Amino acid sequence: MRIVIAQMQHETNTFSPVPTPWEAFGNDGPFLGQAAYDAMKGTRLPMAAFIDLAEAAGAHIVTPLAAWANPSGPVDGNAYDRIRDIICEAVGQGCDAVLLDLHGAMVVADRTDDGEGTLLERIRAMAPRTPIAVSLDLHANVTERMVRNCNVIAGYKTYPHVDQYEAGQLAGSVLLRMLEGRCRPVMAWGNRPLLAHTLCENTGERPMKDFVAAARAAEAEGLLAATAFGGFQQADIHDAGISVVTVADADAEQAQRACDRILDVAWNLKEEFIYQGEPLSQALARAKKMADESGGPILLLDHADNCASGATQDTMYVLREALRVGLTGIGVGPVRDPDAVAQMIRAGVGARITLKIGGRMDMPAIRREGEPLELTGVVRAITDGEYTITGPQFHGMRCYMGRTAALDTGAAEIVVTEKNQEPWDRGVFTSVGIDPTRKRFLLLKSRMYFRPVFLPIAKGHVFCDSFGVGMSDWTQFEYRKLRRPIYPLDAFAAGHR
Repeated sequence: MRIVIAQMQHETNTFSPVPTPWEAFGNDGPFLGQAAYDAMKGTRLPMAAFIDLAEAAGAHIVTPLAAWANPSGPVDGNAYDRIRDIICEAVGQGCDAVLLDLHGAMVVADRTDDGEGTLLERIRAMAPRTPIAVSLDLHANVTERMVRNCNVIAGYKTYPHVDQYEAGQLAGSVLLRMLEGRCRPVMAWGNRPLLAHTLCENTGERPMKDFVAAARAAEAEGLLAATAFGGFQQADIHDAGISVVTVADADAEQAQRACDRILDVAWNLKEEFIYQGEPLSQALARAKKMADESGGPILLLDHADNCASGATQDTMYVLREALRVGLTGIGVGPVRDPDAVAQMIRAGVGARITLKIGGRMDMPAIRREGEPLELTGVVRAITDGEYTITGPQFHGMRCYMGRTAALDTGAAEIVVTEKNQEPWDRGVFTSVGIDPTRKRFLLLKSRMYFRPVFLPIAKGHVFCDSFGVGMSDWTQFEYRKLRRPIYPLDAFAAGHR
């Protein structure tokens, strides 16, 4: 048995100015062939689960490519063509099954608003009878094209995502049972006109907890798989928003009934999916009081500039205000600024330097120009920016921040990187010699991934509303392709479906 296993992962923020070329994937390009196998094997990612399942089945495994990039602007068309063609070439050589680790929210410049659906359509045309299983991110904007061109879809059920391996294991195991003649998967798909905020999609709390619980209940009642997708809202495409995919054994009506039932849970809780913030000055005052009472660290969450939502990771609004109101003992990281990194490297460790940090990228989609922050401090560390995640999310994945430097201004120690890097792990600090547990404040450009690794060491956390292409104020974005009407952008009767 020959099985093709590949990864193509990108969450596209169509409002982001951050480019996504070929080099944005992997480490200066996707991992190819044996390198793809080596990079994924032993991790907690879906592709690793696919590999383990195929090896346990005694299959001959082909891993043409593992392509994962930080969320950013639309994928370069030529880069997408290369990734697609490498996967399709492997399938074209003949195989018994295809297992794909996809995201579900890829938009490609000058090509398609549905990168995954377009890839699957191409594969299905080449191999019309070959079984195809797909794992998707909880924030996938699932389309009819995706569902129509594969046999099994299973997505993550946790946010922060700590069950990626399990999602791959579920999708792959159903497909292997299909190959053995033990089941006949049929899928149903649907959505509701709800543009939910990711800050309200923590699967440990209502409303997302209830949405996911309905999917788990459907599996417990006999479905092969059921996934509640929160969608990715910074994608101006027709199908952005919540959706559900269910997989039944030969019973299409059972799949559709369950799909509708799960969707109704989310729709009935739609008001709870909308984030309500507070002024930045008020949030920082509250954080200061918390630190005074507990000693910290208190997490300052600059969610509008979260690169895991495609933001630039270089806005300085929150840090500027935190310094202005007199906060001290702040650990900041990471901030992407290749120019500042180069200046600190030239100065060397121990040098005192005055330089501008951040604000390098304009954000025309929200009518904002970059605003660097001038700081004076001592260069405390210079590294290659590489570390391995030890926490539960993306466990075992090797991270590449590019050349990295730490600047100590007295009030703040700032980790500055060449590449975007979500603070998934304390390694963003410890890799440059900063102990995050000893800080009064940790300023993280994070929405949700702080929870498994930073929340356990924190004495509290505060969401800091600011500006960035990851912000939660939908009125700042001009949606042109999004299906309308949609809640909360449009008002309509509570019973609208």
